[in-house]
Amino acid sequence: MLVLIAVLLFIFFNSLGFITNHNETIKVPGVTGKGLSEATKILQAAGFSVGVQDSVYIDSLPPLSVVRQSPDADDVVKMHRDVYLTINRAVPPMIDMPDLRGFSIKSVEIYLSGLGLKFGDTSYVPDIAKNAVKEQSYNGTPIAPGTKVPMGSKIDFVLGSGVGDEEFNVPDLVGLTVSEARSLLAANSVGIGAIIIADGVKDTANAYVVKQSPDRFSEPVEGQKYQNKIRPGQLMDIWISSNAPVKDSTASPAKDDH
Repeated sequence: MLVLIAVLLFIFFNSLGFITNHNETIKVPGVTGKGLSEATKILQAAGFSVGVQDSVYIDSLPPLSVVRQSPDADDVVKMHRDVYLTINRAVPPMIDMPDLRGFSIKSVEIYLSGLGLKFGDTSYVPDIAKNAVKEQSYNGTPIAPGTKVPMGSKIDFVLGSGVGDEEFNVPDLVGLTVSEARSLLAANSVGIGAIIIADGVKDTANAYVVKQSPDRFSEPVEGQKYQNKIRPGQLMDIWISSNAPVKDSTASPAKDDH
């Protein structure tokens, strides 16, 4: 019995090499960068099985090209083993556009990179917040936060350039609706700062401006009014009401301090 067991063990251990293809090894062909179909043919011709393990998206690579392989190229492995591929997606995944208005340009670049989006063209408008995002657009059209865009897309931005040098008269906003005041100020590159509600306003856009800061005029000496000035990029605060104000049409004209 002992002799029989010894013979069986001898036969078993000597056949392990045959069972496990011992010493039958081969180098793995390199297929990174090749199309999936071509890569599969190369690997199968070398005696390997092929499996797609994962997919990613890199906009600089052709669709369905091999991004990574495991084992790596030139690794020496046993014959007939599996080679797993990571391929580039044929269709880019869609990304939710974030709201980047008010962010600094440096923060925007970091944010976009993390999402797989690209920083596109920039333009500038006068605004007190220099190099902060005022508007964001995709393919020449303003893009709202939450809109789906393909990964790898370029997003363009309008940035603040700071306060301008040119001065002009502070506009008269009193009596205008908030919507009208906003349009008037935007035409002069002036923004609305704080909006203070004077009564129970329900429709802000159609509420009336009843007070503004800065005022149109200053009166350092009683009876002597001077026209106040403002620059592009500055802000005006407004007080609003659901009722239109009564304007004084008998006020004396102001002196221009220029």
